[in-house]
Amino acid sequence: MGQILKKKFLIIAPLLSTASPTVQKTVVSEDARPEIASAKQPDPTKPQTVSQPIAKEKSRSRFSIEATLQRSDSKDENEETTEKVELPSNHFTETDLHDSWQNYLEELKEKDVIIYNAIHSFQLKKQDENTVEIIYPSSSAKSEFEKIREEFFGRFMRKVNHFNIQLEYRKDVSMKREIVTKRMIFDKFAAINPVLRELDDLLKFDLN
Repeated sequence: MGQILKKKFLIIAPLLSTASPTVQKTVVSEDARPEIASAKQPDPTKPQTVSQPIAKEKSRSRFSIEATLQRSDSKDENEETTEKVELPSNHFTETDLHDSWQNYLEELKEKDVIIYNAIHSFQLKKQDENTVEIIYPSSSAKSEFEKIREEFFGRFMRKVNHFNIQLEYRKDVSMKREIVTKRMIFDKFAAINPVLRELDDLLKFDLN
């Protein structure tokens, strides 16, 4: 009986070895199965570290309004300090002022008689070491004075070496007076003696 089974097995064995691969079952050993990497659990005993910062630090802008204002204020203070240069303020007298004004009027009379006639009655008075009062008869006369103000006081300040003079104006309408010309004088005498008219027609007097 045993020999018969052994013969059957020998006959069937070749058939099994030639069977289709789909029929064969592959037995995979548990040792050959790929290992699935398990997530590495953090060690609670070690402090956690972060390789990169959680939030980037906000960089400071190179342009700062506050800093710019501070630099501007500092610059202004430096400029003011530079500009505050004390100029000489030597003493001068009322006579110095009066003589300089009369000399200037004599020059102006030859250079510009219109301005001279408008301002020759002005009075310049020294009030204190740094103040000169200018008394004038009318606004129109004052406007003519403004044309020569810088020139006259520029000369005067250099002459007395005083560069901190301030001006004060005072209007005095009582100073107004009629300008008497040669023609007006002639007409006055011609009204008394009409012969002067005939002489003027003949000789052509220079009454301008």
